[in-house]
Amino acid sequence: MDKKPIVLSGIRATGHLHLGNYYGALRNFVDMQNDYDCRYFIADYHSLTTQPDPSLLNGNVRSILAEYIAAGMDPEKCMVYVQSDVPETCEFFTLLNMHAYLGELEKTVAFKDKARKQPNNVNAGLLTYPVLMAADILQHKANFVPVGKDQLQHLEMARNFAVRFNHFYKTDFMVEPRAYEAKGEPIKIPGLDGSGKMGKSEGNCIYINDDDKTVIKKFKKAVTDMTPTEPNSEMNEPVKNLFYFLKLVSAPEVYDQFLASWNDCSIRYGDLKMQIAEDVLKVTRPIRERYEEIYADTEYLNKVRRMGAEKVREVVGKNVEEMRQIMGIKMF
Repeated sequence: MDKKPIVLSGIRATGHLHLGNYYGALRNFVDMQNDYDCRYFIADYHSLTTQPDPSLLNGNVRSILAEYIAAGMDPEKCMVYVQSDVPETCEFFTLLNMHAYLGELEKTVAFKDKARKQPNNVNAGLLTYPVLMAADILQHKANFVPVGKDQLQHLEMARNFAVRFNHFYKTDFMVEPRAYEAKGEPIKIPGLDGSGKMGKSEGNCIYINDDDKTVIKKFKKAVTDMTPTEPNSEMNEPVKNLFYFLKLVSAPEVYDQFLASWNDCSIRYGDLKMQIAEDVLKVTRPIRERYEEIYADTEYLNKVRRMGAEKVREVVGKNVEEMRQIMGIKMF
């Protein structure tokens, strides 16, 4: 039997999962777990770059783990683990850092953006974020990584590190990861503030465990514009974002109906927002109900963590030891 390709993905432990996480990677990942060797982790080390409140970090990890499972991730079929439960990651990261250069790290879009937003906390972890991300991927010898558009640069850096390492040591140890190409283009869920992407730091998220009233309230507040006065007018960015949501969660005939009402200037934004909210809830409500049950079961969640860590450490430990040997770190 042919070996299944390895697919790896993860999410920072900075709060609940939102629709961007769900549609950007998690939904596809759940669909893939029968046909691929799927490995999904909660990146609590990565979240430390913003120096979160220590009293909240553990709760964030617990929430996301419960949400993974509620969304359909099966710990029996794939490796679901917490980043800090696998200490081998730190050693792999340290060794990989020797082949990452200051200039390329300083040029990353994410680093420059974070340095601008948090000028009083431009820490070394923020600078080496792409290396730790690459270590997360390369330690598994992952073949594919489901990524959103905003993470493609980091994936390309992981590929560069792999090529550089193999060339320097004249080996084929590192596997060059590729972006997992789901149906269509990589999905980038917009925020409800009229521009950009959905993100926790931007405060423009619909979380998958938001209750019905919260979801409806958030969509009611979504930015729009003046009602069009000329047929077939060009949409501005906020309205395009709402139609993007509509196309993602609603039936094609519903999308066509609202698009026609836009084109003939009869659209009512209140109706549009309510339609999107109701269709979003059809997706998130069952997940939220499962989440509440799973989150309350501490014994089960700890069992999942231990099982995931054991599976991953067995695999990654061998790869770290091989990396040490290649780099000359060995007994006499």
